[in-house]
Amino acid sequence: MIPGTVTSEQNNFFDRVYQVTRLIPFGRVTSYGSIARYLGAPRSARMVGWALNSSHTDDSIPAHRVVNRNGVLTGKHHFEGTNLMQQLLENENIRVEKNLIVNFKDLFWDPNIELREQ
Repeated sequence: MIPGTVTSEQNNFFDRVYQVTRLIPFGRVTSYGSIARYLGAPRSARMVGWALNSSHTDDSIPAHRVVNRNGVLTGKHHFEGTNLMQQLLENENIRVEKNLIVNFKDLFWDPNIELREQ
């Protein structure tokens, strides 16, 4: 495999990440690990991050709603501008202080619960 290329298996995983990410409701957030667990790949949180880092050209994927397991905006440096991720979250009435989501547990959307109940 050529370094920097994406395999068809990775493309499939990335597409599945995008499908789940599109389902995160306005004003809610989830974590990389929760998406990975939902997709049956619990040790692939970093791969979820890679997928979302590659999604910034598609406005239908709300990558800003995905943070680390503690509610920290760890992916913010992948957004254009210094505070775009925070601004997008604040536009959804999500408070962020010092790169941390305030009331993270209350705003947390777990696809393993929310999507399994449907």
